[in-house]
Amino acid sequence: MLATTQAAPSIVRDIEITTLKNGMRVITEPMSHVRSVSVGVWIGTGSRRETSEQNGISHFIEHMLFKGTPSRSSEDIARSVDSIGGNLDAFTAKELVCFNTKVLDEHLAQAFEVVADVILNPLFRDEDIAKEKSVILEEIKMDVDNPDYLVHEIFSGNFWKDHALGRPILGTNETVKRFDRNMISSYYTEVYTPSNLLITAAGNLSHKRLVDLARQYFEGLSTRSEVPPQTVPSTHARISLRNKKELEQVHLCLGVPCYPVSHQQRFASYVLNTMLGGGMSSRLFQNIRERQGLAYAVFSDLNPYRDTGCMSIYAGTSIESARKVVDSILREFTLLKQDRIAAEELRRAKDHLKGSLMLSLESTSSRMSNLARQEMYFQQFYTLDELGEKIEAVTADEVQAIARTFFDQKQIALTVLGNLEGFKITRDDLRC
Repeated sequence: MLATTQAAPSIVRDIEITTLKNGMRVITEPMSHVRSVSVGVWIGTGSRRETSEQNGISHFIEHMLFKGTPSRSSEDIARSVDSIGGNLDAFTAKELVCFNTKVLDEHLAQAFEVVADVILNPLFRDEDIAKEKSVILEEIKMDVDNPDYLVHEIFSGNFWKDHALGRPILGTNETVKRFDRNMISSYYTEVYTPSNLLITAAGNLSHKRLVDLARQYFEGLSTRSEVPPQTVPSTHARISLRNKKELEQVHLCLGVPCYPVSHQQRFASYVLNTMLGGGMSSRLFQNIRERQGLAYAVFSDLNPYRDTGCMSIYAGTSIESARKVVDSILREFTLLKQDRIAAEELRRAKDHLKGSLMLSLESTSSRMSNLARQEMYFQQFYTLDELGEKIEAVTADEVQAIARTFFDQKQIALTVLGNLEGFKITRDDLRC
């Protein structure tokens, strides 16, 4: 008898959940008005689980799974979904890995079988490992040549010092070169285990059909030991000035700690981020770009994780304007802490946030991703109305309280990258 649990569909979202006998979960949300189906297989640990010696191995395995199976070459894998007009993709993040496909509803079974084959039957051949090392080393070089990427990597390495959250997802030249078949197979076996795997799907499909496919291909995956818990990181308010003479611009990243992804004040945090630098009407964009003309690109970003978080601001500017940009950011910190937020600005931020959320969930692929995120972080599924109500409930006092908690001179981390020509900045310069 199969051990199966099934949740009653949500009246609003019609979400269904089934747990296979090996512990793997299958979650679906039908969207009957479309002809596509998006399916994702999610691994519940990403690069932050890696030791310093393993740095980059989650991403490396993601690449290796497309190198072939006993029944398919890498070219066969690429053609299998291309030939039916679909997409087959994967990505690695700090806290998860995802393999996903989007196809017409009539091709669901064919596409699902390809994804299952890729995930369950990797070859990990020595010759493929050697080739992929070269590919990923080139990918690392490409990203290092991108100053926007590089300044954020330096910032993260300092902010999450001595923790895997601060290490690059791609790994480093040194770690990637050391990967071998034994390391890769061992890590794959530890992480690709049923309790750490989740299937989500959205689109024109039936829950029963997807569960049948999941049972056919994944229920034979044996249960292994539980993935061990991850260590909680500390944040570090470090100042890093990195000289790179060939750059025309100075790139800066300034950030502070913030709440974890499931914290009760997460909605107020997102409202604050939207007001600060989340769009063209935000304070940073209007002040630094529109009024002062100091930068073309300037924005803030909220990066919450399971047990910690960071709110950061990026700007690209000239060496002559770099200090003015930092001062302008700090000025906005001060104003958010001291002055009461106007009702009109709060209203604008809420509407922007709600609109972005609603529009982002119109496609099958975004709904599929949303199912995974809500299951992995919250173990419950919010309707769009519920999310809208949570945003509406945010008060100006809550937003200001977050600003007062985190916009603190002692908590500010700063990375500046470029042809710095003697540019200096100290902790005393970060008063707010």
